[in-house]
Amino acid sequence: MDVTLHLAQDPEADALLGRSPLAALTGMLLDQQIPMEWAFKGPAAIAGRLGAEDLDAHEIAVMDPETFAGLLSAKPAVHRYPGSMAKRIQQLCQYLVEHYDGNAELVWKGVDDGAELLRRLQDLPGFGKQKAQIFLALLGKQLGVRPEGWREAAGGYGEAESFRSVADITGPESLAKVRAHKQEMKAAAKADKAGKATKAGKTTKSAGK
Repeated sequence: MDVTLHLAQDPEADALLGRSPLAALTGMLLDQQIPMEWAFKGPAAIAGRLGAEDLDAHEIAVMDPETFAGLLSAKPAVHRYPGSMAKRIQQLCQYLVEHYDGNAELVWKGVDDGAELLRRLQDLPGFGKQKAQIFLALLGKQLGVRPEGWREAAGGYGEAESFRSVADITGPESLAKVRAHKQEMKAAAKADKAGKATKAGKTTKSAGK
């Protein structure tokens, strides 16, 4: 795995994501409740604070939890919730050590079925179906991992040029398109919620008559 990614919008951080399967998984894990670029800069920041050029699942898995959480909490913090994310990263690394000898690439290497790969990703601590599908789409679209049926397994995120997630970001222009799509989805969800609340209110008034 040695490709050029543009998720962190930072050359050094993106270089690490492109050559390190564990860094890519960790960036995906961090990608929630903070800007995407911040999340994907995280692996490089963690590696730097560990005095290493890459992340090592074996090393992180056995670190003292408070010490590791302190690394993520040091300013600038790696995440808005550094303590909880430190715990999740350690859980991910412990799982990889137990099931894949600490080699993150073995999660997908040699897998020839998209549905099986999705299952493996969903089994990872911190990876729900949506996160697993987005990472599967990233593997297929940018990292050359394309088992049979990968697009179908990735759902809408697997569609070509869908600009729905990090899987479609290859530079500033595509980043802007993905960000616009997310804003549209948030607005639609907010409108839907407001509509349901209004409907519920009308139903309550009707029942009270």
